[in-house]
Amino acid sequence: MAERMVGKQAPRFEMEAVLSNKEFGKVSLEENMKNDKWTVLFFYPMDFTFVCPTEITAMSDRFDEFEDLDAEVIGVSTDTIHTHLAWINTSRDENGLGDLEYSLAADTNHKVAKEYGVLIEEEGVALRGLFIINPEGELQYQVVNHNNIGRDVDETLRVLQALQTGGLCPADWKPGQETL
Repeated sequence: MAERMVGKQAPRFEMEAVLSNKEFGKVSLEENMKNDKWTVLFFYPMDFTFVCPTEITAMSDRFDEFEDLDAEVIGVSTDTIHTHLAWINTSRDENGLGDLEYSLAADTNHKVAKEYGVLIEEEGVALRGLFIINPEGELQYQVVNHNNIGRDVDETLRVLQALQTGGLCPADWKPGQETL
């Protein structure tokens, strides 16, 4: 039986990553917490696929909106930083990512995907898991879906904004509307 994660401290992580400036570096939950940032952590199965670039680039195209909400976005797969960089250096016209506004992390030992409950062990890839973590390190939201369905950036932003209200948000709540 799976253990509940929402409302608990999120598993801490530090991973090698390709940063938005295309340099190799590290990303960590602790760093985001130290900087009083929300973390939008999303897993995808693998580089050079078909659905993945649509959502990775959509998140990048809307990065300013996440930044305005004091949120750091981190994409994660089990591929290496070298594969990530090759994909980033491939143009969008050729099924690549082009420039990204956030980091792509490499979970090559599968530790983080396993801790977040999204690892398909027999394939060595992650499901499409999305996690929103507040600046105190508490996991506030998680959604995991099949790998053939891309995520909706509008919904991710809406949920982030709802969480940041600190109030009770009814069904179909939109930013700017009253909370309960």
